[in-house]
Order: sequence, then C-alpha cells, then structure tokens
Amino acid sequence: MTEKPKLHYFNGRGRMEAIRWLLAAAGVEFEEQFILSPADVDKLKNDGLLMFQQVPMVEIDGMKLVQSRAILNYIASKYNLYGKDIKERALIDMYTEGVADLSDLILHFPLCPPAEKDAKLAQIKDRTINRYLPAFEKVLKSHGQDYLVGNKLSRADIHLVELLYYVEELDASFTANFPLLKALKTRVSNLPTVKKFLQPGSQRKPPLDAKTLEEARKIFKF
Repeated sequence: MTEKPKLHYFNGRGRMEAIRWLLAAAGVEFEEQFILSPADVDKLKNDGLLMFQQVPMVEIDGMKLVQSRAILNYIASKYNLYGKDIKERALIDMYTEGVADLSDLILHFPLCPPAEKDAKLAQIKDRTINRYLPAFEKVLKSHGQDYLVGNKLSRADIHLVELLYYVEELDASFTANFPLLKALKTRVSNLPTVKKFLQPGSQRKPPLDAKTLEEARKIFKF
C-alpha cells in the first residue's frame, strides 16, 4: 500500500495551504507533521531533509520535495490536473502565477504592521477588483466553458477558487461584480473531494490569527 504524503510545516496556511488544497481536490489523503518549535526546523536541517534549509517540505513517492512550486507541479502532473499538452500547461502556469501574485499579498496581510494595514488593504482591493479578478473573469467569458483551460478541471481552477475564498474573507463585496468567478467557485466547491475539504474538522487551515502568527514568528524567527 502506498504511503500517504506527509506534509512538514507549521499548523497554519502559508505556502503549504495551496498544497493541501491540491491534494484534497485530487482526493489524496495526507498526513501532517507540524513544526512546533525552532528545534523541529533544526532537526529537519540537521537530518539533511531540507535541500535549501526551508519548508514547506513534502514526503511523497519516496522523495522529500521542497520548493512549493515544484511540489505543486508534481502533484498536478501526478493526478492529471495539468492539462493535456504543453500549450494547456503554459496557460495553466500563467493563470497559476497570477493567482500566486495576489495570494501572496493576501496571505502576508496579517504580517503587516498595524499602521500600514489600511494602505495594504487598499492595495489588495485595487489589485483584486481592477487587475486580477477582471482578467480571470475575461478568460471564462472568452470561451464560455466551465473551467479555465480545456473545459476540464485543472490546478489553475483549484488555486483560483482557493484565492476567491481568501478574497471573500477580507471583504465579500470584492467578488460581487464577477458572476463567472462566483459560479466557478460554486462549481469547484461542490466537487465531492473539495466539498469534503471545506467541511469543519478537515485539514484546511483557518485565517491566520494573532496566536498562530506569534507561534510562527517564534518557530521561524521573523
């Protein structure tokens, strides 16, 4: 029996959350080895398990993969969520990179000093409603299909729906004028594997709160 992938990260979203989403959407059960202290990070480093001395790290198929993009690429390829040819893969990569740009802004928002939060939120709102969401809405409108690429679920759809949840956590009004994106969110959320991941008690992580942020600061010394 194949061992479940094992995810090494702290008990929060960060760069591991997209990996959790992708595995869950693919219907893959996984285990988590939470990093709870700086000593846990040091042990992984001293054991030679972190090629570049940083997490996330995922043990899968006999490999110890680091670098979140490499991990996501492998999972998407393994579970047929990466298009049928190099042209579809190029589109998926392009859309995924766009999602990552906005996701990084949102995921780092809790780390912003209090005096800068209003300005940072204004920046997120501007980029969300004037740059990124219009671009994805235009893609869906251009071909009238259910999914972004080839009318088949891909990692781009999963990452985009994850992003839409983050956007609506900040302010639900940000997605109000994007009906095709809201429909995509509903469509993907109703897939059995994703629906299970969205249920209370799943391995999906909640928004970063003050306690979790403080724990992360102690672990990673930032």
